[in-house]
Amino acid sequence: MTYDITALRSRFPALEAGIAHFDGPGGTQTPEPVIRAVADALARPLSNRGRVAPGERNAESIVTGTRQALADLLGAQPSGIVFGRSATQLTYDFARTLAKTWSPGDEVVVTRLDHDANIRPWVQAAAVVGAVVRWADFDPATGELTADDIRAVLSERTRLVAVTAASNLIGTRPDIPRITRLVRGSGALSYVDGVHHAAHTLVDLERLGADFYVCSPYKFLGPHHGVLAARPQLLETLRPDKLLPSGDAVPERFELGTLPYEFLAGTRAAVDFLAELDPDARGTRRRRLEASYAALEEHEGGLRARLDTGLAALDGVTVHSRAADRTPTLLLTFARHGTADAYAFLGERGVHAPASSFYAVEASRRLGLGDAGGLRVGLAPYTSEQDVDRLLSGLAEFLDRPAG
Repeated sequence: MTYDITALRSRFPALEAGIAHFDGPGGTQTPEPVIRAVADALARPLSNRGRVAPGERNAESIVTGTRQALADLLGAQPSGIVFGRSATQLTYDFARTLAKTWSPGDEVVVTRLDHDANIRPWVQAAAVVGAVVRWADFDPATGELTADDIRAVLSERTRLVAVTAASNLIGTRPDIPRITRLVRGSGALSYVDGVHHAAHTLVDLERLGADFYVCSPYKFLGPHHGVLAARPQLLETLRPDKLLPSGDAVPERFELGTLPYEFLAGTRAAVDFLAELDPDARGTRRRRLEASYAALEEHEGGLRARLDTGLAALDGVTVHSRAADRTPTLLLTFARHGTADAYAFLGERGVHAPASSFYAVEASRRLGLGDAGGLRVGLAPYTSEQDVDRLLSGLAEFLDRPAG
């Protein structure tokens, strides 16, 4: 297993600006092969999908190739991969579609740990049909959301449980396989937000047991759009609103309008790039992804340990990311300084670590941070030891300033 961070970083044109990026949870920087794939798709003949004209065939090849690439990444079937404008848009679409099967008094479970994109669509869809929303809480002292927390709000009327596979705010990775077994045992469906999760963990849809899993390629080095994975057999049972002449086959029945072919081409390139993080990996794309994600987790784990040690040496820093199983994403607040001030101070020194609640407003409030949240530090495949050291030295300098 190898991980050549110097060679890896050389493939990201944005890094030439010299900024130390800790904003990966909001969207990663883009490697050159992904940029080239987007440009190449636009440079070749391109039109609506078909099999006659060259542009039609190119579009068809992009779509089918990208479905297969994402199936390899997510441990899913290509015919269960749905494309959308964003994970938020896909969740709204599926919330409206699934709500058609609910009755007044049915129950939907959401959690305080989730990004609002996996809360509000369900809350609003429930309100339309008279379903009841039940809230699963997490422990703010540990950041843990357990299967028992979900069990406490399940009932025979539960129709769907929406839960995150990894908190975009504090990194907590709940035990999704255990949670989905509980949900299935209750007769409900599970909708898992993997937007932050897929950037750090190789997904296996079957092992997770999720009925629906949604993610965003721009969080794992790709372009801006959304992806949903589900069993094709389950998708066949759902009837979304759609245009009369548009195709009714799965998964196309869920894809509204013409797909962004150039972005799909970039996403396929991003998956192939991820499969090369361990250059010694061999075999199928899935096998290479397994080796590469193992190398990535080792790389990010070492950097997180370096970061944890450095933060522990600083006075007045509270780390709100405490779960036993979590991504390399930390939320910080300071005893005598504001997080927005820290964001600006670091930014002036070429270190990008933004401050906010990052749409995880329920989690931020549960942590006692209101809507302001904290300073979020997220590691990415291209993060280096030098980046971490720049962040730590910048924080040390910031904390030495008089409180204002």
